[in-house]
Amino acid sequence: MIPARIEHLVRADGPAMQLAKRFAAAGHDLYLVGGSVRDALLGRITPGTDLDYTTGARPEQIEQIVSGWADSVFTVGAQFGTIGAIFGGYTHEITTFRSEIYRDESRKPVVTFSDDIETDLSRRDFAVNAMALRLLPETEMIDPHGGLIDLAASRLRTPLNPGISFGDDPLRMLRLYRFVSSLGFEPDPGAAAAVMAMRERLSIISPERIRDELTRLLVGEHVALGLEGLVSSGLSEEFIPELAALATQHDPLHRHKDVLAHTIAVVAKTPADPIVRLAALFHDVGKPDTREFGRGTVTFHHHEVVGARLTRARMKELRFPNEETDQVSRLVYLHMRPHTFKLGWTDRAVRRYVRDAGPLLDRLNTLVRCDVTTRNARRERAILNRIDELEERIADLRQREELDAIRPPIDGNRVMAFLGIKPGPLVGKAMDMLLEYRLDEGPYDEDKALELLAEWAAAEGVEVTGE
Repeated sequence: MIPARIEHLVRADGPAMQLAKRFAAAGHDLYLVGGSVRDALLGRITPGTDLDYTTGARPEQIEQIVSGWADSVFTVGAQFGTIGAIFGGYTHEITTFRSEIYRDESRKPVVTFSDDIETDLSRRDFAVNAMALRLLPETEMIDPHGGLIDLAASRLRTPLNPGISFGDDPLRMLRLYRFVSSLGFEPDPGAAAAVMAMRERLSIISPERIRDELTRLLVGEHVALGLEGLVSSGLSEEFIPELAALATQHDPLHRHKDVLAHTIAVVAKTPADPIVRLAALFHDVGKPDTREFGRGTVTFHHHEVVGARLTRARMKELRFPNEETDQVSRLVYLHMRPHTFKLGWTDRAVRRYVRDAGPLLDRLNTLVRCDVTTRNARRERAILNRIDELEERIADLRQREELDAIRPPIDGNRVMAFLGIKPGPLVGKAMDMLLEYRLDEGPYDEDKALELLAEWAAAEGVEVTGE
């Protein structure tokens, strides 16, 4: 009996059945497996989506079978048993029955192929991912480890003893909390205890794999649960030790018991944008190093500066792309800036804020809004009202001038032609002067720029020999 939710996967004219017939003709069974089956049972996927399969066929045989059917074939994962096929704009990944084990301190798994589905399923991460759907000759659910029961109980349990499963691939410890975040499921007590006991083994996993799992965790619908488990298990200390340190800090301006709880609340409030959620995760990591006491209060002056530096260092260790590292550390650095708006901002200050935020402006304003978790309702309204006012000021300036393209009316070539100088530091100094005037006074024309250049050159002792 096949659950109604997955009937669309086994339509006679559907891509899964088309593939299954080709494999059967070549003498091999084909199974839908893992996340495809899990998500179908949860009602999380619809017809026309990427699917995962497993088979006893070896990679070279898989490639031969799909080559006459797929629009294109990719073999980048062939050494690990995976062949990808693009059909109708969707990806179908077919993997040979296998088990992969990390041995000793190696960062690369030892992949071995097997000949039966049960062995393959036993080496998967969690029982809810260790279910398969046999497609031919008859559709049949293969669930040797009680995945359906766990699915109904919203539980994450390993197919084998968690010490074995996590030993096979230590990244599964982080994946446990990634699935907590994405599915909202609860870790089995045995699995959670194994993470606490084995967490140091995560050190053999490459930074890139850790980075990718962390990113998936952060965009989950239940991200607060995932982060809470990540920290309480001690696993976060293996790759983001700054998080646990936040639990020792208390900020009286927020409603939460410590800065860690505040941080998790901020992350959960933000949209599922990896850049914004990373910035929310790191936005207060500078507080432990900047805490000061005085007159019955605690302060964290310049924690955004220290935090931006710590963010950059941590993201580099995790091998995040340079652009993403720059964006997240910039958001951390700027996240306190709008709070000074209460002191009164001139148009000049608004222009500088827009210039400094650049393409991150909307993300920065989102982060600042989500950072408001004060227990004082009046203070919360006042802060949000100030952000509203700031955004209105920005919109008003956009109507009156080219706010998104703040630059002088002339470029470096015109500066060199007017002053009669060659490329060098002097050109940069002149352009900086012209930009500062643009920020202070708003838009101006080329004649004014040349007038300013002449005055600047006289003050700098530069003889104007151009035109």
